[in-house]
Amino acid sequence: MSEENKQEVLGRLKDGVINYNEEAVKEAAEEALEAGIDAYEAIMDGLTAGMVVVGDLYEKKDYFVPELLMCADALYVGLNVLNPHIKQESRGEIKGQVVIGTVQGDVHDVGKNLIKIMFEVAGFTVHDLGRDVPLEKFVEEQMKTDADIVAISAMMTTTMLGMQKAVEMIRERNPNVAIMLGGAPLTQEVASLFGADGYAESAGNAVQEALKMLKNLREMRKK
Repeated sequence: MSEENKQEVLGRLKDGVINYNEEAVKEAAEEALEAGIDAYEAIMDGLTAGMVVVGDLYEKKDYFVPELLMCADALYVGLNVLNPHIKQESRGEIKGQVVIGTVQGDVHDVGKNLIKIMFEVAGFTVHDLGRDVPLEKFVEEQMKTDADIVAISAMMTTTMLGMQKAVEMIRERNPNVAIMLGGAPLTQEVASLFGADGYAESAGNAVQEALKMLKNLREMRKK
């Protein structure tokens, strides 16, 4: 398959997710496999690329929760076709565990759910605590699963303040875990002030930030 044709198939995967067209995604995913396109590449450069655009559309309020859910359904149709064909070495490169949840007092979980999808697509094992999560639950789940990363979301300024306490509680029990914060009221400066290792500005950069944190964490453990 020529590079031009390959990009055309990847583009149809991406557009199918953006336009929540499950049938188009299924057809493009099957065509990608028949053409010998690497399944992991099809997921990341096709499906995930589409979901990044969807996240941007949601943040700009061009898309709302119903569209987001339909896009996620289309994404999972593609994943069901492609996931069984991912080469083991592709999974091994980025495998890690993430505990994720929306902080206590906050019931807004759409952004958190989007980032959860992105983590799963990238090959992370995700332990989703849901929304309005008691601070101590983040600590308990990390200790139970020995997760590499704890990702905490907040969508309100009032609940955001609980993040700092959660970071302190996690650090007290396990100083060698990476902590990522995200959500509308946060900035990189606030996340750093709260003691986090990483900041997810959007769903699109959450996975890259997590991979960077994971690499740093593993290098630190070798010392």
